[in-house]
Amino acid sequence: MKTLDAQELRRWLDESRDFVLVDTLPPSAFEKAHLPGAINIMSDDILERAPRELPDKESDVVVYCASVRCKRAGLSAERLERLGYAHVYHFAGGKRDWREAGFPLEGSEVGNEA
Repeated sequence: MKTLDAQELRRWLDESRDFVLVDTLPPSAFEKAHLPGAINIMSDDILERAPRELPDKESDVVVYCASVRCKRAGLSAERLERLGYAHVYHFAGGKRDWREAGFPLEGSEVGNEA
């Protein structure tokens, strides 16, 4: 699996690059805050849902979770590769690195942080 950092992922978004961004956290965490344009497939569900929600195994897929300490995205990336996805990227820094870089998030609690 390949890796991305926050700066490179931001460039991909700014360039409107064609890829799928997958938040691997539970739905409640996704609803509170997620990266722009992300879809939510929790890591525990990736084997079941990926074939249906990510039908093109040749497309670029970027997975992330909360931070470098979170293992969900790495596990999801490994599972996607086992399923035959050819272009899987792991944004290991996750929401924490994204937020610390000053990049925007979407969700019900964005802007409500104390």
